[in-house]
Parts: sequence; C-alpha cells; structure tokens
Amino acid sequence: MKPHLCAYWCIPPKDNGEFVARMEDILDLYCLPYDPNIPLICMDELPRQLIKETRRPLPVRPGSPRRVDYEYERNGTANVFLFTEPLAGWRHVNVRERRTGVDWAHEIQQMLEVHYPQAPLVRLVCDNLNTHKTGSLYEAFGPKDARRLAKRLDIHYTPNHGSWLNIAEIELSALSKQCLKRRIPDIPTLRHETHHWGQTRNQKQKGVDWQFTTDDARIKLKNLYPHVQM
Repeated sequence: MKPHLCAYWCIPPKDNGEFVARMEDILDLYCLPYDPNIPLICMDELPRQLIKETRRPLPVRPGSPRRVDYEYERNGTANVFLFTEPLAGWRHVNVRERRTGVDWAHEIQQMLEVHYPQAPLVRLVCDNLNTHKTGSLYEAFGPKDARRLAKRLDIHYTPNHGSWLNIAEIELSALSKQCLKRRIPDIPTLRHETHHWGQTRNQKQKGVDWQFTTDDARIKLKNLYPHVQM
C-alpha cells in the first residue's frame, strides 16, 4: 500500500536528515522477508471518547432506518492499543482505561509472553511517544523482568510527522471506519466490539500490501533529503 496525502497529514520540514534516516529505516524493515523467529510487529494507540445514549434508539423498521436521538452523555475515555503483524495478516486489539507508560509496558509484556513466547527477538515499529520507551518496562516491572523483556525488543521509531509510516495506523483507520463510527457507552462494550472486529479480520487474514520503498522515497520525497555538504 502506498501512502497518500490526507488533510491532517503533517508535512515534515525540508532538508531533514533525522526524518529521512528514520523513514528509510522503517521502509527497509518492510522489505524484509517473513521470519517467524523475528516477527515484525507494528503498534499504535487510539484514544476513544465513551458516549452513552440518553434515549433508547428506535430500531430499524420496514421503510425506516435506525434512529438515534442527537442528545448524548459523555462517559469518560478509554485507550485502544493495536498490534499487528502485517506479513501474517494478524492483529490484536486491547482496551485500557489509560495510556500511561505502565499501560504500554503491560501491553508489551502480553505481546511478548502471550502472542510471541517463542520468538527470541521482536522488531517493533511504533511512534516516538514518550511512553513508548524501554524505561516504561522498569516502571511496571522489577529490573530483572524489565530487562528480560527489553532484551527481546528491537524498537524502530517512526519520525516526527511520519506516523503514516506505521502500518498499525492503517489498521486503526480500518477499525475506526468499520467498528467505531457509532456511540459506544463503556469500556466492556468497547473491549467486546474491538475484540470481535480483530477476530473477524484475522479469520479473513487481512494483510497490508506495502509497496512504498526507499527508492520511491528518494524520488518522490527528495525535497526532504538534505543537500550534501561537500
């Protein structure tokens, strides 16, 4: 899948060596062949406002669509964590009350010990959020366990203004369009709905055919590359 410009896409500054260095690192990762011993996992997060109905919606009837009253009640927030292995057509979604470093650390522990217990190393693509650091593991676990988990992680960060390079963002976009375009009242409902979405998508083995390469970037995004200083 080739990235496309959106109204909210942040354009990085021109002549940005740090941006292109991280971009090419991610693009080269996506060209690697499938390796079950070193899986490539992309992760991203999505905050979600919980909305309760103030009146019972009217169900669908012949000649009449489902009708929902415009009034609603805010019921707090939640955070959706999504992990995906693009080459395997697999994703996992979980919902937590918060998006702290400790929450991220527990999600990483689950990924490593539940979903990939046999993998000696996992390549992880994520954005450069201040909670997405191995230091968060030490905030959640004792030093022995934190170090054990950290040694199994090879983290690759997308550049600032380059979140479109994370395939997990594509999955979150699909989740938002297919599952979250409605009012969801509470965390248990959100967990149930996102879990069902993930299972259904996994059963269909929906993958991502990423086609944008480093060679493409050097041509189409050449204005981002610094001029070589002789």
